[in-house]
Amino acid sequence: MAFKIDAALLKDLDNPPVELLKDLMNKQDSRVARFDKLDNYYLGKHAIMDRTLSSNQAHDNRVMVNYAKYVTDMVVGMMTGRPITYVAQDGGPVDPITRAFTRMDIAAHDTDLEHDLSCYGVAYEMLYLHVVDATTTEERIATLDPRRTFVVTDDSEDENYLFGVYWVPKFKLNGTEDGALVSVYTPHSLIQYRTVSGHIVDGSNNAEGYPRYSSHYWGSEPITEVLNNRQQQGDYEQLISQIDAYNSLQSDRITDKDNFVDAILLAYGTAIEGNLAKRKMLDDLPAKDEGTSIEWLTKTLDESQQQVLADSITADIHEMSNVPNMNDENFAGNVSGEAMKYKLFALLNLISSKEPLLKKAIRRRLELMQNMLNLKEQNVDVTDIKIQFTLNIPINMSDVITNIKNADGIIPRLISYGWLPDDYDPKKLVELMKEQTADQIKTQKEAMGGEPQAPDTDNDEQEGFRDDQGKGDRDQDVRKSANGDD
Repeated sequence: MAFKIDAALLKDLDNPPVELLKDLMNKQDSRVARFDKLDNYYLGKHAIMDRTLSSNQAHDNRVMVNYAKYVTDMVVGMMTGRPITYVAQDGGPVDPITRAFTRMDIAAHDTDLEHDLSCYGVAYEMLYLHVVDATTTEERIATLDPRRTFVVTDDSEDENYLFGVYWVPKFKLNGTEDGALVSVYTPHSLIQYRTVSGHIVDGSNNAEGYPRYSSHYWGSEPITEVLNNRQQQGDYEQLISQIDAYNSLQSDRITDKDNFVDAILLAYGTAIEGNLAKRKMLDDLPAKDEGTSIEWLTKTLDESQQQVLADSITADIHEMSNVPNMNDENFAGNVSGEAMKYKLFALLNLISSKEPLLKKAIRRRLELMQNMLNLKEQNVDVTDIKIQFTLNIPINMSDVITNIKNADGIIPRLISYGWLPDDYDPKKLVELMKEQTADQIKTQKEAMGGEPQAPDTDNDEQEGFRDDQGKGDRDQDVRKSANGDD
C-alpha cells in the first residue's frame, strides 16, 4: 500500500527530503520478507522442501504440489488471456494511444501486471520515454518489482500521487554488489541517487555526480500503484497453510510407501545367519519347527482415510481461492459456454472484484499517455474511453453473432462489435463492413445492369407493414364472401 504523508510538510514536491526517502525505504524493506515468501511459493519453493524428520533412518520424501502457481495462472489467464480493449464511446480520437499500446505490446505488459497482482497483492507500472534518435522518442511501459518500489500519496480522501520511488541493485564486473541506483519521480522531475553501504549518496557525501536531476513531461509522477484488493493480499496468500498441509500429507504417503517396502524380517524361536541381500529372494532359511515363526513387520496403510483427507484439503483450497478444479468431472467438453459460466461463478465473482481496481490504474495510464501525446501535438482525448475486459472462457460464437445482429439498430456497432472475442478492433470492423457493403452493391449493379438500391431498414419495415395490411384486407374479403356479403 502507498505511504501517506501530509503534503503540506513538503516544501518542494519536486525535491523530497533525503531523510524522508531513507525512512520510507527502510519501511519498504520490512515488506520484502513477505514478498519473497509469496514469490517462492509461486516458484515451487515451499516449506516442505526444507523439512527434516526426527529419525535419520526413515525415508524423507518431499512432495510439492504447486497450488499457488495453479491459482495464479488460472486467474491471470482468465483476466488477461484475451487482450483488454479500448472503445471511444463518443468516437473521440484514440488512434495515437492504440498505436502506441500496440508498439509497446501492452497485452503482454497487462499479463505481467496481473501476475504480480495475483502473487503479491500489489503491482507497479511505469511509463517512460525511449530515445530512438536525436529528434524522436517512443513511449514505453515497464513492470516494476514490488519489493523495490513504492509510491507516496497525500493523506487526503483522494490519495493524490506525490512521488514514486524504485531502485535497482548494481553490480561490479566481478559480480560483487555495488550499491543501488535510486530513482525518484516527482510530478515534474526525475532525481537519481546512488547508495553506498546501504546509504543514499546526497550532497554531503557526493560521489560520481549524484544526485542527478532531469525533467519529465508526463504531467504527474509516472509510477502507478495497482492493488489486487483493498487488503493488498495475493490470490493464494491465505491458502499457504492449506498448501503446506497438502504437501505434508502427500509427502508422508510416499514416505509410508517406501517404509512399507523396506519392512523388517522377524524370526521367533530360531535364528537367521548371514546377510540378506536387499530386493532378492530369501533362500536357505531354517526350517520352521513347532513354536517358531518367521514374518515381516510392516506398517498398516489405510489409503482410503488418507485419500479422504487429501480430497478434503483439495476441496478447501479450491473453495477458498474461488478457483475451480478443472479436472472435476463437472467440466465436461460438451458443456455450453453459458453453462460453464455457472460452474465458474465463484471465479467470476473474484474477477469482478479485481476489475475496478485494475481499471482505475489503467485510467491513470491513459491520462498520462494523453498528456504526453498531446505534448507531441497529437490530438488525443481519453475522457470517454471505455476499458473493456473479455474473460478468457469458452465462447459460443453463434450466440455472440446472434446478439450482435439483434442489437443492430439499437446499439451502435462500434460497441456491439466489441463483444467479439480475441483482439478485434471494433472501429476497424465497422470500416470493413462498409467496404463489404460497397462491394456487394457494386456486384449487384454489374449483375443487374442497373442502379441497385442500398438496403434500407426503414423501407423494409414499411413494406412489411404494407404486406401485413394487405394480408389483413384479403382475410376480411374472405370472411365477407363466407357470410354472403358483397
